[in-house]
Amino acid sequence: MTDGTADTTGTADTAEPEGHKVHNLTPRSLRGLAHPLRMQLLISLRREGPATASQLADRLGESSGATSYHLRQLASHGFVEDAPERGKGRERWWQAAHQGTHLDETLMSNPDPAVRGAISVYLHEVATYHAAELSTWIGTQHDWSKDWTESSDISDYALRLTPDITAELAGKIHELIESYRELAVDQDTPGSAKVRLHTHVFPTHSTE
Repeated sequence: MTDGTADTTGTADTAEPEGHKVHNLTPRSLRGLAHPLRMQLLISLRREGPATASQLADRLGESSGATSYHLRQLASHGFVEDAPERGKGRERWWQAAHQGTHLDETLMSNPDPAVRGAISVYLHEVATYHAAELSTWIGTQHDWSKDWTESSDISDYALRLTPDITAELAGKIHELIESYRELAVDQDTPGSAKVRLHTHVFPTHSTE
């Protein structure tokens, strides 16, 4: 599971594209990230660029004391770092250290209750963010051109598969998405926009 919640969460193993840094979660770093405000801070830095604790507090409706504390916690686990080109004044500027976060299957199967609890918090926050992004798109799609509304997609499918085949399917989906990084255009390209893709692959008890 690779989470971009900014750019990228997925359990399928894929090769890391050149220049696209991904943080591979460990039990320790997962526990350091699995907090609603810390995840919001990391998402904001990944999507909106470097910022100070005060600026992030304004963005998220929090106190600067809270954002400053949680930024330091994120830094201690390697998720954020000083922004060297910005930190010339009295306030400390922060930036995301990676573009994505990877949660692999070995961590997902960890029997430690603390790790399992952290995974639950982490995944619920990711799902909440995905739902908010989708709701925002639905509510604002009429502000976009016809080309964008026609090229967007909201679909779901149901297949009866085994765990091995499901893992293969998820892996191929991730590989396909990663292959499009080579086709990514410059941010100044006319008509271009940052495109978000969510993948949700999970079993259900449905008999259909």
